[in-house]
Amino acid sequence: MVVQDIRQYAEIRPKARAYFCYLFHKNLPNHLPAVSLESLTARLLKIRGDLQGLDAAYLLDAKGIQVSPTYLKNSKKEEDIGKSRSTRAYYYRAMHERRCTITDPYPSLLNDELTVTASEPIFDENGEIVYVACLDMPLAEVLRIAHPLASETYAGKFFRAVYAIFTLALTFVAGLLFVKATEGFLSYGFGKYAQIEIKDIFEATILFTLSLAIFDLVKTLFEEEVLGRPKHDPSSDMHKTMVRFLGSVIIALSIEALMLVFKFALTAPGMLVNAIYIIGGVSLLLVGLAIYIHFTHTKERE
Repeated sequence: MVVQDIRQYAEIRPKARAYFCYLFHKNLPNHLPAVSLESLTARLLKIRGDLQGLDAAYLLDAKGIQVSPTYLKNSKKEEDIGKSRSTRAYYYRAMHERRCTITDPYPSLLNDELTVTASEPIFDENGEIVYVACLDMPLAEVLRIAHPLASETYAGKFFRAVYAIFTLALTFVAGLLFVKATEGFLSYGFGKYAQIEIKDIFEATILFTLSLAIFDLVKTLFEEEVLGRPKHDPSSDMHKTMVRFLGSVIIALSIEALMLVFKFALTAPGMLVNAIYIIGGVSLLLVGLAIYIHFTHTKERE
């Protein structure tokens, strides 16, 4: 779960940074004469009150020394004035980049949960940094704000439930195909005199292939539509699953065409044309898959 959260954070990090930058620029004075600690503290407390889920808010001076208490949830605070934060990433990145920054997730000293810190340098009228405002927020809250798992509207919940039902149904279909293919193998036994028909082996292989393809599709639908994993990247698992699914269908049809070639060659040579039709359809699917992969990779490179 932690690995998945960190991967999601890497994908939504620009959105999270834009959100925190908006909060800072909207509430904190900047590039003004006589920037006072009292006015900054009042504005910082306003952000804390408006931002649900915030762990802590505090101010540092230009040397990285904390000059305000650490304001926690529910109007609580810790008297951390005078502590040095000059070695923390949120301080030296804000000083070096001279703009709003957001850190990678790290274990919080307050509750040992993964936390993200957003920091904003405060400039005086001469363009010199005099303070750095900092906001600590749990990683789970950042993910919820920047990329909610599903819309809070009734329509969003309805579609999410529908996708969950379809993924469950497709899971049963994949399971039935797997069971049917397994029964086809086990029905012959493993004795010395077991007679296994090549036709039945091909049919079981087709069922296994389709079962795997459907299960792979279920995995992607469940992660993206039910769990709400980000999917804006053109090289995401949805495209990979599409390729695997179409590849599995092509393999299954190719095996079926091969079975028909053997069957018609021995029993009804005049029916070989039907196998040729299937082979032609497989060729068209291969061409379509190649075009899909080409345009997908072209878009990714752009």
